[in-house]
Amino acid sequence: MKITAAITAVEAYTPEYILTNQELEKMVDTSDEWIRTRTGILERRILKEKGQGTSDIAVQAVNKLIQKRGISPLEIDLLICATVTPDMQFPATANIICDKAGAKNAWGYDLNAACSGFIYALVTASKFIETGTYQKIVVVGADKMSSIIDYQDRNTCIIFGDGGGAVLLEANTEGNGVLDACLYSDGSGRHHLHQKAGGSVKPATVETVQNREHYVYQEGQTVFKFAVVKMAEAAAEIMVKNQLKPEDIAYLVPHQANLRIIQATAERMGIGMDKVIVNIQKYGNTTNGTIPICLAEAQHLFKKGDNLVLAAFGGGFTWGSVYVKWAY
Repeated sequence: MKITAAITAVEAYTPEYILTNQELEKMVDTSDEWIRTRTGILERRILKEKGQGTSDIAVQAVNKLIQKRGISPLEIDLLICATVTPDMQFPATANIICDKAGAKNAWGYDLNAACSGFIYALVTASKFIETGTYQKIVVVGADKMSSIIDYQDRNTCIIFGDGGGAVLLEANTEGNGVLDACLYSDGSGRHHLHQKAGGSVKPATVETVQNREHYVYQEGQTVFKFAVVKMAEAAAEIMVKNQLKPEDIAYLVPHQANLRIIQATAERMGIGMDKVIVNIQKYGNTTNGTIPICLAEAQHLFKKGDNLVLAAFGGGFTWGSVYVKWAY
């Protein structure tokens, strides 16, 4: 009997502080109307508490997940954290989450694929379940984007927010779970979307800090054009590969980077926006957090056996889609 990795629980957490478009109008040269028409974003959540990082967002979701599934944290075998804003360069944020959540029997590591990190991690984790190596794996997608955003740069500060979510993967023999994926990357895209300093090529110096090089750098138009095409292509490809027609798809759960990219993906798939999970207006782009937050908020809509397509595009460039059959 074929074993697949099914999502058996999903939970999310977003910080309490709400950063509205109106507030951003006072910080940079922008307007609520400009932000809404170009991105679809009305507000985003920001983790304001001093001394708190990505692990603090993640552990809130993980604790809720454990409680909801009625399991002990000691039952978790592995935890993979998809993030671009780790608590520290090392140790891995996954290790810190395990410690804070009491998952003392789990090992873990971080995965960095920018905004595609969560789907990369989901597919990676599914293989450990399919091979029978592990029984319970937690996949986290979380980011404190406010820690690497320049609130003097009107091109990027309007887009990003903080938040995260977590899914529990367990073995399934009913044919539900992570069934297929189309994942891609193109490293030449790094020039258009990256963080200039802080890595081994350009370590932190007084100059890099003064030059504001530890923040997200993005060439918006180039990234937008590439994202519109590639995210839509990957979503359409997974349908063709699995002989899925538009009517077979219950929901598209896309990365929340820009409403126009989401609409283009739905159009390419031949589905209406009524079948698309959208919450970008509330949270903006939480990077690795977007898809798990969407799954958590929309889980009441999903029925056992529903066909879902998850799709993402991120810096690097990275992109792809995952075909999931809902398990509960």
